[in-house]
Amino acid sequence: MDGLRTIAVVPVVLFHAGFDLFSGGFVGVDVFFVISGYLITGIILSEVLAGNFNIIKFYERRARRILPALFLVILACLPFAWVLLSPRDLKDFSESLVAVSLFGSNFLFWKESGYFEGAAELKPLLHTWSLAVEEQYYVLFPMALMLAWRLGLRWMLAFFAAVFAASLAAAQWGAVHAPAANFYLLPTRSWELLIGAFVAMASLDKRRLNFSVAKKEVGAWIGLALIVYAIFFFDKETPFPSLYSLVPTVGAALIIVCATQETIAGKFIANKWFVGIGLISYSLYLWHQPLFAFARHAGYGESDKVVFGFLSVFAVLLAYLSWRYVESPFRNGWRFDRKQIFSYGTAGSVALIALGLAGHVKNGFMEMKATRDQLVVLKSITPSPRRADCHTAGESFIKAKDACEYHAGKLSWAAFGDSHAVELAYAMADELAAYGLSLKHFSFSNCVPTFGRTVGGQFKYCSEWTDQAAKYIAENKDIRNVVVSYRINNWLFGGHTGKYPRLVDDVGQSEREKVWNSYVNVLRHFVGSGKKVFLVLQAPEIPKSIDELVLEAGDARGRIYGADASWWKSRSEYLRARLHEIPREVTIIDPAQIFCDEAKCMAANGGVAYYFDDNHLTVAGAKLVAAGLMQSVGF
Repeated sequence: MDGLRTIAVVPVVLFHAGFDLFSGGFVGVDVFFVISGYLITGIILSEVLAGNFNIIKFYERRARRILPALFLVILACLPFAWVLLSPRDLKDFSESLVAVSLFGSNFLFWKESGYFEGAAELKPLLHTWSLAVEEQYYVLFPMALMLAWRLGLRWMLAFFAAVFAASLAAAQWGAVHAPAANFYLLPTRSWELLIGAFVAMASLDKRRLNFSVAKKEVGAWIGLALIVYAIFFFDKETPFPSLYSLVPTVGAALIIVCATQETIAGKFIANKWFVGIGLISYSLYLWHQPLFAFARHAGYGESDKVVFGFLSVFAVLLAYLSWRYVESPFRNGWRFDRKQIFSYGTAGSVALIALGLAGHVKNGFMEMKATRDQLVVLKSITPSPRRADCHTAGESFIKAKDACEYHAGKLSWAAFGDSHAVELAYAMADELAAYGLSLKHFSFSNCVPTFGRTVGGQFKYCSEWTDQAAKYIAENKDIRNVVVSYRINNWLFGGHTGKYPRLVDDVGQSEREKVWNSYVNVLRHFVGSGKKVFLVLQAPEIPKSIDELVLEAGDARGRIYGADASWWKSRSEYLRARLHEIPREVTIIDPAQIFCDEAKCMAANGGVAYYFDDNHLTVAGAKLVAAGLMQSVGF
């Protein structure tokens, strides 16, 4: 089993380290779920058959296995979090301390961001979501197993088969309709643990799995091939979990059943190197993500492969030490008795919860980490107060007819786009209110330009909303002016977070052409419907989050610069070379002319922040753009 753990953990580490070859390394977690389901079910059933199963003893074993090394890693994270994290990130980290201590971090990270988003790489405790899923499963599973056991083996299998089918069906549905929840939450993950449970149940009758050596050999190599295929050929675009997840999980089950010592495959997986890494796999899993996340906060990005290679090796060393001196002693009952385990576990959890709550209440200890001048700027980092109720996303998006309308007055304007339209809409509405005019706000989160084409997957609802909103605006005779704003450079080439000052292409020419055509076509659509159209190009991105730039600034009240103007010019070169394709009736507003001089682009000035992260404008920043737009209209 330790050899299979190695096959699970190494790809996860290398995937999080940013090595592109291991594009599907995240499937290692799914392999871990199968292993866990198999081992825990086997332990419970063996004790039930022996008549000595004890639920308190079960949770004692879980506490011994999980808590000591987890607490050690979190304790080691604290000083690095204090030094490297900005107040905003420290607040997020503090909230994760609470969530991890309550084994609810999967809920927290589900709400905060997607697993494959750039920001997720900066979360030191992101990986604890899988521990939360397992522990939630093991709150329910032992009781369900004991109740089902009383019905007899046939009914027990039927019950869990029904749960398995429902969970897998939910995962397949969720991969399309609710991908973030699908990835993080127990209902769509429990079927993976149940695969391991079924293997353990089948093992009760040795005759069921008594295959010939030849069949086991074939089965083991097929299992290994399935996992390897998923590691190297799946990627972040693969719907997950879904039916695709059967590839690595069935592979893991085949290895558990077939890779015995009498097979060549079994001997290969059980070699001393695989077993050695497998023994420390839990600690290795705990250590790797904090190391990588803090390195990224320290300024190391995807191009620093040597650094992340070194950190991967360093994680193995730390894993050995924590396995040798923390995991092993606590798992030995003669060193620490049950009372001590539960007492230490409770005390540690309470302490982390208290610290986490303090960090949340104190806004990441902002006043302790910033000077008075820096605090002034940090407190000016304000998104639109209408972002929560007017900006939409997901399957249950706000229908176009129900879009927010700002201020009383005659409706004649609309703002349309992705999240970059939110603050601009609010700022424009304030400008227009002085003239007795109102504005309708149409924006969808993380929404690539899709007008005129059918897009599925993660952009399915973005695509539906785009067509619906664009049609509504075009047909609404009251709306005479439309402001369009997208984070277009991101959609054309991919994000810049952790990559600046490199110029990257994470999109590809084929997709880029489709995005550009949709971008131009929606402008033509509005022009063709008789609207006066204003295109606001993307505001210059900044190298890191605004609060980090503020804390690094020598004079926080003066100009705080972000990206080099030359970098932004290069990143925008594709777009500028094709501006002639945009209908000549469209008025183009370029925020770079407002924020950039010949050398640098501003991120804050005069004690006021123009951004609230590393790409979205604050209300103050958006007001500068809105004022320029109003001037172009002649107000």
